[in-house]
Amino acid sequence: MEFLLSSPHGIQYPRARIWFCLFFVLFLHSCKGALSDSNYLIGLGSYDITGPAADVNMMGYANSEQLASGLHFRLQARTFIVADPQGHRVVFVNLDACMASQLVTIKVLERLKARYGDLYNEKNVAISGIHTHAGPGGYLQYVVYIVTSLGFVRQSFDVIVDGIEKSIIEAHENIRPGSVFVNKDELLDAGVNRSPSAYINNPPKERSQYKYNVDKEMTLLKFVDKQWGPIGSFNWFATHGTSMSRTNSLISGDNKGAAARFMEDWSKRSDFFGGTENMYPDAFRTGLSKLNGIPKRLRSIIIDLHVKPYELMEIAASFQASGGRPVKRSLSTAQRVRRTLSQGDRPRFVSAFCQTNCGDVSPNVLGAFCIDTGLPCDFNHSTCNGKNELCYGRGPGYPDEFESTRIIGDRQFRKAAELFNKAFEQLQGKVDYRHTYLDFSNLEVTIPSTGGGQEVVKTCPAAMGFAFAAGTTDGPGAFDFKQGDNKGNPFWRLVRNALKAPSQEQIDCQHPKPILLDTGEMKVPYAWAPSILPIQMLRIGQLVILSVPGEFTTMAGRRLRNAVKEVLINGGNGEFKSNVHVVIAGLTNTYSQYVTTFEEYQIQRYEGASTLFGPHTLSAYIQEFKKLATALVSGQGVRPGPQPPDLLDKQIGLLPPVIVDTTPIGVKFGDVNIDVPKNSTFKRGEMVTATFWSACPRNDLMTGGTFALVEMLDGARNWVPAYDDDDFCLCFKWSRPSKLSSQSHATIEWRVPQTAVQGVYRIRHFGASKSLLGSISHFTGASSAFVVV
Repeated sequence: MEFLLSSPHGIQYPRARIWFCLFFVLFLHSCKGALSDSNYLIGLGSYDITGPAADVNMMGYANSEQLASGLHFRLQARTFIVADPQGHRVVFVNLDACMASQLVTIKVLERLKARYGDLYNEKNVAISGIHTHAGPGGYLQYVVYIVTSLGFVRQSFDVIVDGIEKSIIEAHENIRPGSVFVNKDELLDAGVNRSPSAYINNPPKERSQYKYNVDKEMTLLKFVDKQWGPIGSFNWFATHGTSMSRTNSLISGDNKGAAARFMEDWSKRSDFFGGTENMYPDAFRTGLSKLNGIPKRLRSIIIDLHVKPYELMEIAASFQASGGRPVKRSLSTAQRVRRTLSQGDRPRFVSAFCQTNCGDVSPNVLGAFCIDTGLPCDFNHSTCNGKNELCYGRGPGYPDEFESTRIIGDRQFRKAAELFNKAFEQLQGKVDYRHTYLDFSNLEVTIPSTGGGQEVVKTCPAAMGFAFAAGTTDGPGAFDFKQGDNKGNPFWRLVRNALKAPSQEQIDCQHPKPILLDTGEMKVPYAWAPSILPIQMLRIGQLVILSVPGEFTTMAGRRLRNAVKEVLINGGNGEFKSNVHVVIAGLTNTYSQYVTTFEEYQIQRYEGASTLFGPHTLSAYIQEFKKLATALVSGQGVRPGPQPPDLLDKQIGLLPPVIVDTTPIGVKFGDVNIDVPKNSTFKRGEMVTATFWSACPRNDLMTGGTFALVEMLDGARNWVPAYDDDDFCLCFKWSRPSKLSSQSHATIEWRVPQTAVQGVYRIRHFGASKSLLGSISHFTGASSAFVVV
């Protein structure tokens, strides 16, 4: 962290320095407990998992036309490890991906076993997805989840497995004494219920216990290294990763990925003091304010804040477009902005925004409206004149989905920063875990009977209802499907029966869901849906994380948390007090779609139709998690259960490979096709665009590198990286002139941020081309220079 303010010209702030020296002593004294009272070993890590930015179907909306064609910002795997003095440890990995994958989890665990033996295993490792709908698909192993991606996409799968492993390795190598603090509070304006007609079917007495029809609480963990102080945070908050629409084609972490980027960048600002900045006097903070809005990466390359624009124009005019040239792959990595920010031995700050019970929670907080009339959609079915295709939710930046993503991300970031600064409750106690696999296709569940007493019911083989095909207000489906349909349609029944007609037993078990796809009983060419699912419980002191392999609705999550909390408090030897914190980590370790309450299931909106294992699915989860909780408080073990299948060898991938990349005669890869305007100047908030002759991004994912770069000219007339494709303000867009063309373009758009400093800039592109013989060659090119004033 930078406390002393100085420019390349030696400008300093002596008064601020004096204040700093005085108050730094007070800072150390007040933080003595947090920095030295270390009861755990902690380690954090992060690694790039950005998948193929071309041709691959996005995972989430099941829209076959939504193919990746560029990059909004990069995706990451972020990990924390916590261990107690007795050697028990837990690992939590948060993925900028739609969800976890059973196959990914299996292969990551295999690699960890080969590297660390039994230290990390299925019991104490949790891998969770943030549920962005703007990441490449094809990495899950069950057929129904990879149909729109033309089957399995090995490139998507490998980069996620590699990135998870490397993030865990980094966290493991960073392990050192430290403490963990917890804080929570309400965030009111980042999510609304998208299926209120189902929510209100829950018992009125139960609903009256809650102020809102979605969970508004964010729970945050703050990690404090004994030597270095605050090194990161992980938080859980419920809102869907659907700020980016079903027509978006740029890879993006959506609102939670954006929030993570904002918070990690905030940690590098001069006004970040790990939660103690309010201790400093106004004089010191005033000195900081002169530069605290400028990204750390730019402070050392400012030429002169008072130079005249015409002087900058003269300098810029001497730098024309460079033309394409071959380079080594390592140059792209070396030019990554955040890689150039050396912190010495200090661990880099890692911040993750994790998903919880988001099943019926939308970030499109303005509500759902008909795109033809502008009127609100039908309440019960989310249709417009009977058509679901016309009903869309509106984000706070409507009609700009990028702005909606930024706003919802910013709201989560600001709440997380507030919680981070005020996190004083220290986690204390054991680190522990419980895990088991269950066959949800035929699980006996004991529930209260209507006449009193108890009865035994069963879950069902997986099946999806008609309303599944209707989609949601975040991304409506097609044809004549609609939400709230508990009858079905004769035509689509005929289509269903051509694939697999459900048995009468299955129809009765899933009632009142009209079955559209009997996925649990479809086995050709291999399993269409999961049946064996993991459930897991991780404990860090008075915090308990419930790892669930799906999307729980608001009320379903509340019931599960309450049931587990009751067991923890009342069971065992009183080890857990009323201050126990129970959070749900959704979409974790594998994926099995939605979980609604029994009452919500009767309404058969999208979430109910996507509750695979029938109306008693939630009761099954509650029953089995209570068993885990009982085992946790009593110190007993649990049976491992049946192992899920490894279907890697059965995967079929039909995505055509890249054959060759070409350019017109006389044109080189990396040449500028459309340059920035000659002698141009731009103001903050304006868009700068340059287009280059490029090649398919699938040739090299640029993992740990960048496709796009904005460079700034320093005082020595060297080009220094200022922004890259992991910045929210910079977009890399890739296109072909026609579907089968071997030629392609890269358009790089830079929305000049409000924190950009006056100076001379240029846009640069990195890429990799494939020859007809299959060899890969890397290239780069730069636009003409321009001025930001």
